[in-house]
Amino acid sequence: MNDRFDAGMKVRRCILGDAHVDRAETAKSPIDEPFQTLITEGAWGTVWASDGISDRERSMLTLALLAALGNFEEIPMHIRATARTGASKQDVLEAFQHVAIYAGVPRANHALKLAKQTYEEMEQE
Repeated sequence: MNDRFDAGMKVRRCILGDAHVDRAETAKSPIDEPFQTLITEGAWGTVWASDGISDRERSMLTLALLAALGNFEEIPMHIRATARTGASKQDVLEAFQHVAIYAGVPRANHALKLAKQTYEEMEQE
């Protein structure tokens, strides 16, 4: 592999946890392997690996963007990641309030619903 992939895999494991990454790697097939490499190098090895902002800030931005764009499927995964990034529940609430004002109340409302469910699951684990 290359340096960006290796860096991406390291950051991905740090933020999402070994169990999540191991499941994703096990589920990888020839169809999605190029895509998995792309996100490992691009998202994790470039964007998340940057020291330009903190993991906490990046986590808040990611959650806000996912909600604003209606990409709700990844919100639970990134809520779980807040346990590793340092973004608090209050930070997430603040991010989703911005979504409500700048991208729409329904999207923020749905994102909050997912966050609440995920936090409840995390507390039971």
